Amino acid sequence: MKIKFRKKRLGAHLLLGMVWIGLGILSIVVNDEIRWTDYGYLIVGILYVGHYLHDWTYQYLTIGNGTIRKNALYGFGKEIKLHDIHWIKKFAGDYTLKTEHREMKINTELIDIDSLIELIGILTELNLPPEKTPFVNKA
Repeated sequence: MKIKFRKKRLGAHLLLGMVWIGLGILSIVVNDEIRWTDYGYLIVGILYVGHYLHDWTYQYLTIGNGTIRKNALYGFGKEIKLHDIHWIKKFAGDYTLKTEHREMKINTELIDIDSLIELIGILTELNLPPEKTPFVNKA
């Protein structure tokens, strides 16, 4: 299961990529002599479009086979096993999943609302004690 990015974030990366590529093409076409810096616009635009394609393909989180993986650009994402999570902390809209040796922060502002509901459902199913989860009404 994939926990998706908000469409606004994905659209912003695509828009920025197209703007930078447009500026690069414009600077190459308009200028009589081409400088190496004119290609910088194109490179930045291509990187933004590549970032968009990566985020669109892999999304923010992948949950499956008993693990939760934060998909980061260049393959440096974190992965932890769901059964190893012993504490879930909520602070300023972020969830921090803690195991004995690792922790993973999940920024909920980046997550699509439907995917956030699914994520909360999965984290609730971990059956942690009430003092170790933010999903239980402690009043």
